[in-house]
Amino acid sequence: METRSISQRLPAGKPILTAVAFVLLVNLIGGLPGVFSSPDTPWFRALEKPWFYPPGIAFPVVWTLLFTLLGVALWLVWRSDADGRRLALGLFVVQMLFNVAWTPAFFTLEAPLVALGIIGALWAFVAGTILAFRRVDRRAAALLVPYLAWVTFAAALNFELWRLN
Repeated sequence: METRSISQRLPAGKPILTAVAFVLLVNLIGGLPGVFSSPDTPWFRALEKPWFYPPGIAFPVVWTLLFTLLGVALWLVWRSDADGRRLALGLFVVQMLFNVAWTPAFFTLEAPLVALGIIGALWAFVAGTILAFRRVDRRAAALLVPYLAWVTFAAALNFELWRLN
């Protein structure tokens, strides 16, 4: 039985195409809630915003960058043969489910407190994913650190939006 890794079985050039596919897939999945939910509603516009609320353009720019980093990290773990790979991939899927659930909870349901619970769980799953990725590929774990920082900021923002309103 052959034990070469997936990346070793792919012809030269294919790993890059596969990495690009992972990046596009994560961006597509991550951006999907934005198709159905939006901050451009009378309810959201009427909310009192905290002093540290960033300009609206920051969100799509930051999320595109973060989802790109997540796609590369996911690709690194997916192509690895290391122990813990399955757990790391499973945690990644779970944290993405929480990520995708936040937008409709906040904007469609207009439920900042529910969204705060979701983002709290998301934070814990992202931290767990970083630890699991670290066992598989330290570079992949490092690529998720800015995501955890943004989720921390987003949780503080979510809390303040709930508290102020």
